Amino acid sequence: METIHILHTNDIHSHFEYWPQIHRLLVDKRKELIASGDAVFLFDIGDHVDRSHPFTEGTNGKGNVQLLNKAGYDAVTIGNNEGITMSKAALDDLYEDAQFDVIVGNLFNTNDELPYWANSSTIYTTAKGTKIGVIGATAYYKQFYETLDWKITPSRDQLLNEAEKLVGKTDVIICLSHLGLPEDQLLAAECPHIDVILGAHTHHILPEGEYVNNSLLAATGKFGDFVGHVTVQFNDKKKQVIDKHASLYRSAELPVLEEDVEEITKYIDVGKKALEEKMFYNAMDLKQNLFGTSELSSYFGRALIDYTDADCALFNAGIFLGSLEKGWITKGDMHRILPHPINVCTLELTGDQLLDVYEQSLNEELAQIEVKGLGFRGTLMGAILHERLYRNRWGTLFAGNKEVVPEETYTLATLDMFTFGFFFPLFKELEKEYYMPDLIRDVLAKYGQNNGESTTLP
Repeated sequence: METIHILHTNDIHSHFEYWPQIHRLLVDKRKELIASGDAVFLFDIGDHVDRSHPFTEGTNGKGNVQLLNKAGYDAVTIGNNEGITMSKAALDDLYEDAQFDVIVGNLFNTNDELPYWANSSTIYTTAKGTKIGVIGATAYYKQFYETLDWKITPSRDQLLNEAEKLVGKTDVIICLSHLGLPEDQLLAAECPHIDVILGAHTHHILPEGEYVNNSLLAATGKFGDFVGHVTVQFNDKKKQVIDKHASLYRSAELPVLEEDVEEITKYIDVGKKALEEKMFYNAMDLKQNLFGTSELSSYFGRALIDYTDADCALFNAGIFLGSLEKGWITKGDMHRILPHPINVCTLELTGDQLLDVYEQSLNEELAQIEVKGLGFRGTLMGAILHERLYRNRWGTLFAGNKEVVPEETYTLATLDMFTFGFFFPLFKELEKEYYMPDLIRDVLAKYGQNNGESTTLP
């Protein structure tokens, strides 16, 4: 009989509040289990990187990789935050110094080859000779990946195919799935070969796991609140798994040392120092206003129009998490006020559709909605704001300087968070053009560089 332990994390999102405690738990627990003669593997299931944290932004995610190296991870898969909030070049560079395997079988270069840093599967062999096959995939955001010059294939199909390949070659199959709980449940129902599915993406918590078909599903929620521990009992004579169960460690209950606070502060300081580069000179104070227009929102609106050449723009005041003072603006300033991994998007609407969207945007209740996910890193939606989209004193809607005519077509610039249809259902149906890899802070910075008083030191 062999006992195989799997320690796992997911959706850390650069929340390092518990990372020193998590690191100690992983290192100490591994030593303890290996000393008892058991096999131990350590996996992360994606979205460890999140560019909303200055440490991640300042190190281009490589600081996160260093943390994973130091903790001794065996393998990771990527989440959408690694995959589509970074440029292709940045993602290709991210794992250059990784001391672990990156397993993602559904992401390819445009020549249909896996990126050099990825494997579609790998096989680990324990000291007793048990072969552990590991497969992995990330969420299927087709248009986003294609815009970044990647090719992505349907996630569940890829995992089914990879699992089939490992049958007969391995004794246990583990899946690193950054697909979300509904997809994991479907995968387990369709594939009897997978023994354990370690999940992510939908931030679900499974305190004791969930059994579907032959698979045990496990997940740890988000932000490092929990660390997962799956135990698999394998009979090496019968060559079969005879038992498996999942449990969680609550990070808030782990011992805290004095140096933990210093370590977390160090991450922030490293990031801030890396973001000291001056971007442009700001000629006047640009104040924010959560519930209406402001100097900052008007400046951003002009930046959107300039960047996309759209007829008009729509966005929310809640994206601004601070103001910009007069003077030199650094990368850190831009990151502070716009930490969101959000891209710009344009849509083509008829005049009738644009009028409907405009009227929906006037709903004052939208401003009080708490927004979670969608790349948004603030709290409240804030007022819905418009640039070059307005009614004149007679109530006629204008886009730019032209009256909106029902049968004509107009280009609207907005944020990708709106295109999922939660606030403006029509947006989900319309054809879209995403502007990547620039995030909205990059868009504002470029506008400032092109329109500021100076882009060089006086």
